[in-house]
Amino acid sequence: MKTNRRIIDTFYSVLAIIACLSCYSETAAASPTCRLLTAARVFDGINFPMDNMSVLVVGNKIKQIGSYAQLKSQCSNRVNMGDATILPGFIESHAHISFQNVRKDVVLANGITTVQDTGGPLKAPEGGQGAVRLLSVGPILQAEGGYPLNIFSHPSPGDAFQQIGYPISASTDIESVVTALVNGGATAIKIALEPGGEAGAPWMLPHGADPVPTPPWAMLSTEQVQRIVNQAHALGKRVIAHVGEAEGLQRAIDGGVDELAHMPCATIPENLLQQAVDSGMTFVTTLDTLGSCAGIHMNAIKLAEMIENTPETEARFIYGSEIGHDNVPWGNNGEEMHWMLHLTHGAGPIDFNDVVNIFRSATSEAGKNLGLAPLGTLTPNAPADIIAVKGNPFERFKLMENPDFVMSGGRIVVNKF
Repeated sequence: MKTNRRIIDTFYSVLAIIACLSCYSETAAASPTCRLLTAARVFDGINFPMDNMSVLVVGNKIKQIGSYAQLKSQCSNRVNMGDATILPGFIESHAHISFQNVRKDVVLANGITTVQDTGGPLKAPEGGQGAVRLLSVGPILQAEGGYPLNIFSHPSPGDAFQQIGYPISASTDIESVVTALVNGGATAIKIALEPGGEAGAPWMLPHGADPVPTPPWAMLSTEQVQRIVNQAHALGKRVIAHVGEAEGLQRAIDGGVDELAHMPCATIPENLLQQAVDSGMTFVTTLDTLGSCAGIHMNAIKLAEMIENTPETEARFIYGSEIGHDNVPWGNNGEEMHWMLHLTHGAGPIDFNDVVNIFRSATSEAGKNLGLAPLGTLTPNAPADIIAVKGNPFERFKLMENPDFVMSGGRIVVNKF
């Protein structure tokens, strides 16, 4: 009887080993050292889409783009996508993922592989290998009693860096605050220059049971802005400003701010827009979520014309949808791309280069703006953050909202091919 039991135990042990080896083989097959992705179109984030090309991924990096015939000897693990388009993962340059408790897995599955989280709890950079790359700026620096804490007050006991805003008073050691944010993982510093009152602005609508405070709201002084900018720049970080109207924009320009978190909501005088262009500011669009603002469309049109007519400027538009607002998708936003194309292409009729520029603004240009190039490209040694859609999104932006393939740092998250 004992002998039979030993035989039976040995039999099941062998079965377990075989099963284990089978599991190992499946796991190994799911995570090979290389993949060769082939499609009818490949956009590398920079150049016009290339026909019938392949992208070679080795580990968590892009190795090369070439024809299948050129690359097939380097990797036998091919994903043939047919009539599809391969692109770099999109970069969302204005979001409130942490503050609004947005599901990061949903954002990634919908084509955003990197997020600049512009206002919320301070976090060290995270993700990038099978998860959204999240780049926090921490709470928004604001004047005492001003925006955003006067609207979105969520006191966090014990740690002021874990809420949406951080108040700066006349006695605040600004340099120490900026240094503490950077040491805590902030990849940029964001400030609020918001007196309130802009027609159509989402922040002028009631949030919860509390009424909107009566404008004007307190704002940081130009001297405070300059101190924030000087310290951030000394630590190698950009400064982003929430600006809604002319007075806030003037303080941002005079203080040396690098980037506007969105297009200003109220109509801005043309001479002030030209000053912003001359200063080389970056403009994150968020045209969709702020579509009810009275001046946002004309501001975008005028800025585009000024950028076109000021060839020496470094001013540019960067894609941003402000994920976290309820009226925009938790992922790629085709409507944002639509508005960008029609409002920021400059003078003259729209051409294909204008279309490609929209994709660049969400990929290679966004990566450069974050200081993380070649992130946002499919060039050699870039992170293997890749999305693909069936069909041609250069003809139909809406396809970008539901990608059929998503890879983050060489790890496949979505594969419908």
